[in-house]
Parts: sequence; C-alpha cells; structure tokens
Amino acid sequence: MSAGSVAVVVTEEMHVPSWDLYELSIPCTVFGKPQPDLAEPWYDLRLCGTGEPGQDPGTPASGAIGLSLHTRHGLADLAGADTVIVPSVPDACVDEGRPLPPELITALRHAYDSGARMVSLCTGAFALAEAGILDGRRATAHWLHTAQLASRYPKVRVDDSVLYVDDGDVLTSAGLTAGLDLCLHLVRRDLGAHVANQLARRMVVPAHRPGGQAQFIDQPIPATDDRGLAPVLDWARERLDEPLTVEDLAQQAAMSPRTLYRRLQAATGVTPLQWLLNQRIRRAQSLLESTDLPVSRIGELSGLGTANNLRHHFLKQIGVSPSDYRRAFPLA
Repeated sequence: MSAGSVAVVVTEEMHVPSWDLYELSIPCTVFGKPQPDLAEPWYDLRLCGTGEPGQDPGTPASGAIGLSLHTRHGLADLAGADTVIVPSVPDACVDEGRPLPPELITALRHAYDSGARMVSLCTGAFALAEAGILDGRRATAHWLHTAQLASRYPKVRVDDSVLYVDDGDVLTSAGLTAGLDLCLHLVRRDLGAHVANQLARRMVVPAHRPGGQAQFIDQPIPATDDRGLAPVLDWARERLDEPLTVEDLAQQAAMSPRTLYRRLQAATGVTPLQWLLNQRIRRAQSLLESTDLPVSRIGELSGLGTANNLRHHFLKQIGVSPSDYRRAFPLA
C-alpha cells in the first residue's frame, strides 16, 4: 500500500468564487496535511494552476466576489503524478458553455495516457469528459449538473443518483461532501481502512459512505446530528457479531422501535437494518485488510454469518469478492 503523489488542478486562479473553495479545500485537507503516525510517507500534494507557475494573479476588481490563488506548479506538473484531481471548473464552462482551456485538456489526457489515476469532484467531471477520459464510462457529478453533463457528452454514462463512482483508474463524485467521501475512499484504497477511519475521525466526519448511496433523500436533512443516538450506535458497533434487531437497538436506546427507526433514518439517511449491514461490511473490510482469518470466520465476526452470505453482500455493496478485496491489501 502506498500514498503516492497527488496533483490538484486549479482551473481558475484569478477571482476564484468562494463557493468553489470547498471542493478545492477537500483534497488539500485530506492529502496535503502529513499524518506521520498513520502513514509515512504521506501523500505528496501539488496544486497545479492553468496559468504560468509563479505568475502573479493580480488584484481582484473592486467589488469582485472571490479570492486569487498563487500556485507554485503549472499544468506541466500534472505529468508524473500518481493521482490527478480536478475539483471543479469555472461556472461559465458549465452554464454558458465557455470552452475549457485547451492546454488543460491536453495535460489531462497526457496524464491519463501516462497511467495517472484520474479523479473529479463535482463539476470537475466536465474537464475529464472534455478530455474523452469518461467516454464509455459510468460517471457522476452534482445532481444539479448531471443533465448538462449527459447532454453535452453523450458517450458518458451519467448516473445522477450516487455519491461517487469508482471505475478503477477513473473516479468521479457528486458535489460538496460527496467529494470528501470520495477522497476518503481513495485513502481507504491506498492505505487501508484503519488509516481512512482514523483520518475521518480527526476530521469529525463519517468514516465511510458507500458510493452507491443516494445523493439526496426525500426527507429534509436535519440541521444538526442526532447526538442522542451516539451511545446506542456505539453499543451496536461493539456487538456486530450478535444477531441484533431494530427492537434490540430500540430497547438499548430506551425508545420505541418506531421512534428509533424514524430518528436513525433521519440522522443517517438509511434504515436501521441498512445501517447495521453497512457497519458489518465495514468490519469485514477491516478484518480482510488487517488479518489472515478465513472468510468464514470473518463472516461470523462481522455478523454477516456464513462465508456465502458474506460474499453475497460484499459483491453487492463493494463490487468484488472478499478474496479479491483481500488481495489488494497484502499483509506486511
């Protein structure tokens, strides 16, 4: 397992809109801050602007909303990176059809042809699509922009219902927090579940949301997390190998099953049984990565039962068999 180098494309160095800073800050936070106690070396991060390296971006016009960025690296520095991330593209390129810089498209294509793992967050998918990297692939973006993406690039199989798509060497995500989910997913792929979980804990975010989870749910998202559920969820995580039911969780939380069901779904976006299944899959992933226990024993410890039942759920949620997943994380 290795971290490698990550090149993040800054497509608009002058007068960057404040709302685009969120997607840009995600890879900077995940990959740019060394975590020597989790993995050494950590990722080598470089910000690569579409302008000339070191060029003074100038002073924003009076009344302009946004910031100016000064990057040390240019598009030529995408070459040789293990992972290339495009967090977003200018709004005018999405809404008004303004062409993306041809030098950016050429640099992205060259990086891909050289073997780089290509990643987009939110509207960054438009850059990968323009470079032809998404042709014939399933991909996503923020649901507000997926119709435009599908219309403009008919060769792309656009899925507007998921948080992110992992297509091996090309990954795309929806906007905002889905970009964080994808970046943590990359850490999980590169460095294992333990490192990703500890990093998420430090960032005070969920350790893992499956990419296939819906971008949005019919019920409004609560303004704050239901912190009253934390004790019962921690209790359940410690007993995943036991046959837990909604009634068991409700009794531990001192509430009716109906109330527990409603509050947990409102807080997490999934039903209690789906939450338990997600936790058990996560436990199985961790055991597959960190032990040489037989698959049958991992099924028992994760609460998924038999080896066949573990394989069924693993294939459905992760997309590979437990054995194939384990081969990606060889023990030292």
